[in-house]
Amino acid sequence: MKQTTHPVYRETIFKDISSDFAILTRTTIQAKDTLKWTDGKDYPMVKIEISSGSHPFFTGQQRMLDTEGRVEKFMKRYAKKEPAPAKK
Repeated sequence: MKQTTHPVYRETIFKDISSDFAILTRTTIQAKDTLKWTDGKDYPMVKIEISSGSHPFFTGQQRMLDTEGRVEKFMKRYAKKEPAPAKK
């Protein structure tokens, strides 16, 4: 196996910049920053904008839209109108 054909696969921290959530995983992404993890070692860090720690679906802050009656409104608005009776 050639050493130069494969990207470097290493442990990297993904840190959510909108919350205090971070996860240590393995990836081939190149990172410029480093961060000290709970085990005391420095790992490359990739900043992300949204994660399961800040996404409304995973945090339970997602709002449910009132969808009741939307179909009826649509059908009422765009229903075919009956042709007007012909004048004699």
